[in-house]
Formats: sequence, C-alpha cells, structure tokens
Amino acid sequence: MRKEEYISLEQLLGAHNYKPLDVVLSRGAGVWVWDIDGNKYLDCLAAYSAVNQGHCHPKIMQTMIEQAKTLTLTSRAFRNDQLALLYRDLCHLTHSHKVLPMNSGAEAVETAIKTVRKWGYTVKGVPENKAEIVVCQNNFHGRTITIVSFSTDENSRKGFGPFTPGFKVIPFGDAQALESVVSSNTVGFLVEPIQGEAGVVIPPSGYLLDVKKICEKHNIVLILDEIQTGLGRTGKFLAEEHDGIEADLTLIGKALSGGFYPISAVLSNTEVMDVLQPGEHGSTFGGNPLACAVARTALKVLTEEKMIENAEKMGSYFLNQLSRIKSPIIKDVRGKGLMIGVELYPEVGGARKFCEKLQEKGLLCKETHENIIRFAPPLVINRDEIDWALERIDSVFRK
Repeated sequence: MRKEEYISLEQLLGAHNYKPLDVVLSRGAGVWVWDIDGNKYLDCLAAYSAVNQGHCHPKIMQTMIEQAKTLTLTSRAFRNDQLALLYRDLCHLTHSHKVLPMNSGAEAVETAIKTVRKWGYTVKGVPENKAEIVVCQNNFHGRTITIVSFSTDENSRKGFGPFTPGFKVIPFGDAQALESVVSSNTVGFLVEPIQGEAGVVIPPSGYLLDVKKICEKHNIVLILDEIQTGLGRTGKFLAEEHDGIEADLTLIGKALSGGFYPISAVLSNTEVMDVLQPGEHGSTFGGNPLACAVARTALKVLTEEKMIENAEKMGSYFLNQLSRIKSPIIKDVRGKGLMIGVELYPEVGGARKFCEKLQEKGLLCKETHENIIRFAPPLVINRDEIDWALERIDSVFRK
C-alpha cells in the first residue's frame, strides 16, 4: 500500500481523536525510525518519552520474547515469579516502600486519587465524601472523566460533563498558592515536576521542596506525576531529585517498559498504600509477568548503560545549542535534561507548520499548546546525532 492509502484508511475507519503528522512509520532502532517508503527520520518525541531507551532496544526485546514463551498473564488471582522482583527493583531504585502496578499512566493517576482519598478518610479523619485534592492550572494527567474534571484545557473538557467533584486548581510554580487553598479537608497535592503537555513549563528552583514542606505541615499527601519526567528524561532517575525530595506517591509509566508493553506504577510510602484492602482496587493485566519482566530489563538498561547520565550531558548540550540559534520567530528555549521546549511567537502562525518542515528534512517532533515544539529524543542520542538535528532545526527556524 502507498502512504496515501494508509492515511485514507485510517481517516475512514479510525476515530478522529488524533491529528498526527502525515508520516507512516514501519520500523525503528535507537533514535531512528523509517517510514514505509524507507525514508529515515530522527525521532525527537520518543513516543512522548515512552521509548527513553531507544526504539526496539535489543535486551528489552529479548526479555519480551523469552517471557512471552514462558508465561504472559495470570491475573492477580494468583502470584507470579516476576511481580515481586519488579517490586524489589523499583523500591531499590526509588527508596519507595510499596508499589502498585497498573497498565497506563491515566490508570496510575486514578489509582493515586482513589488511594489518597481513602487515606484521607481512614487516616487523616476527613468527613466522608469531603476530601479535596489540589492540582495545577495547565496540568495534564490523562484523559479519563475524573482526570479531565480538573483539567483547565477547555478542549479536553468540552462536551464531556458532568464532572467529578473534589478538586481545587491553583497556578503552577507558586508554592504560596498551595498554602492559601489548604483546608482541613485537603488530602493531596497532585503536580508534575515539569509540565510537559503544557509546553515544558519549568517551575522556579526549590518549588518542589517548598510544596513538600507545606504538605508535611498540613498532613497532605504529595503526589508527583513523573510519567513523562521520570526514568531519566530530565537527567535524573526521577525529576524530584533535582530538588532533593521524595514524594509520598510517585507515578511512573511510559518508559517503564521502554515502549514494548503498557505498564505503569504507583510508588508509595507504607502509610498511604496500606489503606487499600483486597477487592478495593485492581486490574486484570496490572502486574502481569510479561509486563514485569519487560519493565525489569527496561530499568536495568536505563541504569547500566548510563542513559540517565547521557540525558543530562546531551540535554545540556542540545539546550545550549538551541539557545544560540538567532531567529526572529523564537520566543523562548527552555528545558531540563532531554526535555526541551522551543516556544515560538504567536504571530508566526503556530508551531505545526514548522514540525511539518522539520519532517521534510528528516526530523520528527510535535507541537503542543499551539506555539511550542517539544524536543525529547530517546536518551541514547549522541552528540553527532544532535548536531545532525541542529543543522535542520537551524535551517527551518532561520527562515
């Protein structure tokens, strides 16, 4: 089939809930992907940070093949030999006390909301059905009804009500705003260390440390959504490390499998996680042996192959070089590690046309919030590949 036939078939038979670039990919390796016509592209999105370890990492692939031949799914009605080992590995890497595995990032967020609400009722003593969770403007935590209930993106909300109550919204990056809305019914504060979908919005230095202190002062559970920022993306295993804190609940997903299989996890302290009792929460596929085996190897290659250190080094270089591009269309360049946003002036007519021009030159990226382009390649990228990308970015932005 030709590219146009694939696109037409997708348009005809698929739901129109995405607006992808018109490239039909069929193969990937490392930072590179190829379309059905054999054209080669440098991937600067990494599947929204799900393939931090690079496309089709051979060690993760081998684990998936071996485990698929042995045992794929038991449900949580029975135990399996991979789940406890994943718990051990994650707790060792993150200092967590307890782990609850799910399948998607949105499921991890929903799990955290349920768990923190129950903690509020059974431990903190909040009156039944009065628990409040504080969130931030321009957040992105997923697309379930409850999650879009506290979104400030009208496009995510319009036409989907009625919405789930129990949330307060404050500005991102303002610790005092959190202090000002806390009440006796506040049970949690859910926040991204860096807002990814909002356009790589980085809070002031020390912000997480400040909100951690506020949460401790008022006996509030701090929930960090590290589904995009975690697992090496910002140059640390978890982005919380930049401020030297540990959240009460941390949510991870995406790169937890290196892009091979859906798996997410809620990392928690014992006090919060232990409120859940048998039958109160779960998932048929959550914690399945295939996902757990894949995740264990994905974590292993991330650390053993020093991808996190590479993200810090290459991210600093990439950000520095992008900042040197002299272009009248660039308003701001910002980032941490290999999570970088380039904001364009609104007058240039949106970022998508520049993503399309970069695609023509062999570089794939995606616009967000109309005027921002994210550059977030796999963490295995090297300096020569970044220089290759910079040549093309420079040629597009200088015009």
